[in-house]
Amino acid sequence: MGAAIALTFGLTSCVDDLNVEPINPQVSQEFDQQAVFTKIYASLGMTGMQGTAGGGDLDAMGIDEGQSGFYRTLWYLNNLAGDEALCVWGDNGVPEANYTGWTDTDVFVQGLYYRLFFGVTLCNHFLEMTADKEDAESRLQRAEARFFRALNYYYLMDMYANVPLVTKVESEVPKQAKRADIFAFLEQELLEMQNDMSEVGAGMYYRVDRAAAWLLLSRLYLNAEVYTGTARWADAAIYAEKVITSSYQLADNYAALFMGDNDTNADAMQEIILPIAQHGDYTKTYSGSYFLVAATHTSGMPEWGSIDGWGGMCARKSLVQKFQQGNDDRALFYATSDDPTITDPHAFTSGWAVTKWNNLDSQTGGPVASNDVETKVPETDIPFLRAAEAYLTYAEAAFRDAAGNKGLALERFNALRTRANAQTVSNLTLELLRDEWSREFYFEGRRRIDLVRFDSFGGNTDYNWDWKAGVPNGTSFDKKYNILPIPVSDRNANSNLKQNDGY
Repeated sequence: MGAAIALTFGLTSCVDDLNVEPINPQVSQEFDQQAVFTKIYASLGMTGMQGTAGGGDLDAMGIDEGQSGFYRTLWYLNNLAGDEALCVWGDNGVPEANYTGWTDTDVFVQGLYYRLFFGVTLCNHFLEMTADKEDAESRLQRAEARFFRALNYYYLMDMYANVPLVTKVESEVPKQAKRADIFAFLEQELLEMQNDMSEVGAGMYYRVDRAAAWLLLSRLYLNAEVYTGTARWADAAIYAEKVITSSYQLADNYAALFMGDNDTNADAMQEIILPIAQHGDYTKTYSGSYFLVAATHTSGMPEWGSIDGWGGMCARKSLVQKFQQGNDDRALFYATSDDPTITDPHAFTSGWAVTKWNNLDSQTGGPVASNDVETKVPETDIPFLRAAEAYLTYAEAAFRDAAGNKGLALERFNALRTRANAQTVSNLTLELLRDEWSREFYFEGRRRIDLVRFDSFGGNTDYNWDWKAGVPNGTSFDKKYNILPIPVSDRNANSNLKQNDGY
């Protein structure tokens, strides 16, 4: 990468304390295979080496460490920019995300870019240093490292389109790749690595297995027309069905997926394909579930399992309205008034609160406590990849595909509505599918991806939401915002990079 990234790996585990030691892959030194492999996983859930702050992974990127994490930066740019969430904070970058007005100097545009390339560099370093390892554990670890490199590159391709495609650590500035070429690279990688990963159900919890590769492939194919200009609906359905017919199953209790005991509740665990570990003692970070639990709760609300409640994150009216026809167990809101309209986007009392994320025990209703006696940092894992995605992917892909199984598409769609005790439907439409993606996955960091696929984001679309582009009743914004700009800092450091159109 053109800009400097300070890489620091630690001997960590999902639930063990940190034993940290700085490592720079571009400097010759002893390679600790287990430390680097563990850091690949830890980089999804932590921002540095000292807990909530200190020893941050990203050096001098102009972003507060607490906001620099993998999930939080993805969440801001995918959720605040769409029809689900609005944040009343005035922090640098938040209004720009709320109203989709970012530039190539935006703090989150740059922070996410370097966070994702940080993950790529970790994986590249691991893969280079283990290239000659043939033992079973090394082969498995290499497959998982390739998966996480693909995951990071998926988001780089989706959000920034034409980025450098780097598969080894080197000092030379890389060339820029076309979006379609990155798509082809990801497809090949995921197809090749899947058989080297653990069989479904055979691996350890918190480590990815073949279903993770299948789900990412299905997402890649579902959005293929956006990325390459050529639809791949049939392929999306094939890999979604592989997940659906695996041992991963829908949880009976939707709410339990986002509660403090989701790492011990067997019902929730059977749906979660890739959890991002969060622990009150050992993974202290402002960028994971701590951020979502605290930002969506404040004094006066029912118990949420933590003494911290920042407030300021609310549901846009357009999200609430998606649940106002009939019952739906997924409608997890705290109504502050009869009307969910956000009259003042800067007031902490604006809109309805979302109670989807909390640190409560699904069985007892009380806080889930670690050794942190104040019960401040949540225990709630992030269910980053879950089987429900495969159901909606199959439904949409088969519906769009002229040769798709329309009956099975409807069955897969209604399985999610039945789980939510919502009324089933007899026919699918694109509008219904677009809204169901929101009802199932709201406040989970993916909405922009789906809106772009439905041609309902940037440009002169017929889809609107409140405070879109900063206007109370909403208005269109430029189609250029369907992708993010390449950060100015990296273009200044790498003359090979051309800015995305419109920026």
